Amino acid sequence: MQTQQPAQAPSQPPPQAVSRAPWWAGSAREIVRALRGHESGLLGQGTRFAIAGATVTMVYLTTTTVLADVAGLPFELALAIGFCVSVMVHFTLQRRFVWVHAEEFALPLHHQAARYLTVAGIQYGLTAASTAVLPRALGLPTEIVYLATVAVITATNFVVFRNGIFHPKDTPVEVTSVEVSGAAGAPDDQPVGVLDV
Repeated sequence: MQTQQPAQAPSQPPPQAVSRAPWWAGSAREIVRALRGHESGLLGQGTRFAIAGATVTMVYLTTTTVLADVAGLPFELALAIGFCVSVMVHFTLQRRFVWVHAEEFALPLHHQAARYLTVAGIQYGLTAASTAVLPRALGLPTEIVYLATVAVITATNFVVFRNGIFHPKDTPVEVTSVEVSGAAGAPDDQPVGVLDV
């Protein structure tokens, strides 16, 4: 008597993994949507950082100019108000737009604000000192020294903001036990020790 083998289903190729294009390769709407999310990584953070910087520059210039030229405030007062408004807008954009991530921030709001204001104060001091001293020392125009200083400070701020002010909470490391076997001279079925990883 012969046994019948069950009919086999026709062979189909294994399903292929769905390949997604990088977020920057989509339509304008898809790029904007992806750019706002935490999945965009360092490139997205850098792009959002540049957008926030350009926005704050416009707020600073517009506020100062309108207060001085339209409202008739003394320029120094308009400049101080424009600076304060731009600092508030910048902090808000950094916290809500630039450094978005799935986790909560490692620092509470008041600690972020304190660190941010400290960095802003240092930035102002360095800019004032470099534009006061370096043009004469290097024989360069003040504007060139100013632009170089701003470029260095902007790059430094990106790193400081990313790693020291607006960083996410660290994910806790899970500790698990792993049995280690097969040490020299020990039987293969006898555990040698336990390693906490």
